[in-house]
Amino acid sequence: MYADLALYIDGEWIAGGGRDSEKVINPATEKPLATLTHAGAADLDRALAAAQRGFKQWRATAPYERARIMRKAADLIRERLEPIARILTLEQGKSVAEARIEVAVSADIIEWYAEEGRRSYGRIIPGRVQGVRQMTVQEPVGPCAAFTPWNFPGVTPARKIGGALGSGCSLIIKASEETPGTCVEMVRAFHDAGLPKGVLNLVFGVPARISEQLISSPAIRKVSFTGSVPVGKHLTKLAAEGMKRVTMELGGHSPVIVFDDADPEKSAEIAAAGKFRNAGQVCISPTRFYVQENSYDRFVKRFVDYAKNLKLGDGLADGTTMGPLANPRRLDAMEGFVADARKRGAEIRTGGARHGNQGFFFAPTVITDMPEDCRVMTEEPFGPLAPIARFKTFDEVVARANALPFGLAAYTFTGSTRTANLISDALEAGMVGVNSLGISTPETPFGGMKESGYGHEGGIEGLEAYTQKKLVVQA
Repeated sequence: MYADLALYIDGEWIAGGGRDSEKVINPATEKPLATLTHAGAADLDRALAAAQRGFKQWRATAPYERARIMRKAADLIRERLEPIARILTLEQGKSVAEARIEVAVSADIIEWYAEEGRRSYGRIIPGRVQGVRQMTVQEPVGPCAAFTPWNFPGVTPARKIGGALGSGCSLIIKASEETPGTCVEMVRAFHDAGLPKGVLNLVFGVPARISEQLISSPAIRKVSFTGSVPVGKHLTKLAAEGMKRVTMELGGHSPVIVFDDADPEKSAEIAAAGKFRNAGQVCISPTRFYVQENSYDRFVKRFVDYAKNLKLGDGLADGTTMGPLANPRRLDAMEGFVADARKRGAEIRTGGARHGNQGFFFAPTVITDMPEDCRVMTEEPFGPLAPIARFKTFDEVVARANALPFGLAAYTFTGSTRTANLISDALEAGMVGVNSLGISTPETPFGGMKESGYGHEGGIEGLEAYTQKKLVVQA
């Protein structure tokens, strides 16, 4: 039922051999699924050498042929959707319905980058002297290193693998040790599709050791990371030592602004569905809800009703609409947020505690009447907590929404085009959803402002992040 875990280096699967290892745990049962081999220093050196060789071959491969291999890998992922989705649910916890969507989207991302890689165009710049031709061309930046988290073990690696390989780069990816099986199966699809050795390498191990060894290597020319703000800042500093370019997709605390001219019940249903997706463990999850006074009571009532009707359980069980949190650390964090809110006088409208006595389950929680400076309003909760506050005026809510150092995503609900335009301009976020939470697709740029990161994945921006421009002047 679960994946055959191994490192993947220079076209070979490697496991055991006296290497360090750790158990992978099912968050719904707290039982081990498998043993994961860690890469040692010698394994990483081999991966670096393989990535250099793989890059030379892959960049010399015609974009048309690169696209053919990538499309085949995407098709294999689609053919294997059901077993990969089960693996994803077993190791991460989300419902298998959500897992199926994630695997399908991962294949779409790879296919999109395969096609866009054939359109990495340059341009002609008119010369100042007759007979002089000035051209810009886009070239792959070189071997890259990528680091992905546990919350989306399919989509996040797909973005990095797709962008790197679509541009002609080679890649060493370190996927999460807590959710390794999904990425193993995706890499297996590339292997089976005929990807040349060394172009894609997959490693696991102690994150700090792996990141320091890979990023310090002169072989690596770009670093892509998805994760927390503190770790992102640390990796950016390491990359700066070698003047390596970076893409940093870091934390957020997404405000949701609901104006009086929006339908409060419909807005609550959309917002609640987004809030409790993947148990709130989504970097662009709606996390701070500001509702204008006249709509507040109706919005809160519908939101609470939605939360109460969610069915918690094993993601593989029939009818489950919200699975467990991915690890016990998140349980402890949720309890800390709720305790702080209670201490500060907040009302817990529903939830607020662990659910059951097995697995990492926490009840969907709605919090009201909390002060603006309590933890759940100032720190990213990354779990099924929904604090809902009132607001009066446009200027007031803009100030509150923009008050934090984060700027990844923001959402608004309004029936006025003018209000939609004004609030979209005013919000300090890399992505803004108006009457919709659907802000992430393969063809659109994904990235934040302020401490939420630097650069983009997805869209043409995600491909350009793995390329460098060269000017050629020909007389």
